[in-house]
Amino acid sequence: MIRRAQASDAPQLLSLMQGLARFEGYDDRFAVTADVLIERGFSPHRPPEFTAWVAELDAALVGYALIYVIPYTFDLRPTVVLKELFIDQAARGRNFGHGLMTAVIEHARSLNARLIRWQVLPDNEPAKRFYRQHGAAMDADWENWFIDLSTLG
Repeated sequence: MIRRAQASDAPQLLSLMQGLARFEGYDDRFAVTADVLIERGFSPHRPPEFTAWVAELDAALVGYALIYVIPYTFDLRPTVVLKELFIDQAARGRNFGHGLMTAVIEHARSLNARLIRWQVLPDNEPAKRFYRQHGAAMDADWENWFIDLSTLG
């Protein structure tokens, strides 16, 4: 089952996020906590900074997709940024990823977004194949750049 995440999902969502951090190799820098998830995504006192969907199997979360929205760009339409999509290893191959991606696409359409953007590790060929199944293409127009503020004087 695919559904919107809620505050009570925070501990299991955090566990899945930690799984993604291990998979992508940044678990030593991972700083998210369940309290942070609740505060930034589910607090009744402030607008949410993200939206998440979860894949549930036998009352356990086995995957998630997390997005944030850039309110408008050059065409005055939102862009949805798929920040994370992850399925636990034991649940892969059961169409949870497709369900989560469909939920993200439907949400983007409901916002009248023109684009959904995300990043993929260069050597993650299974992810690239998965995204192509949903009509995605690599963005050849842009390169990723960054400034690591912790290294600036």
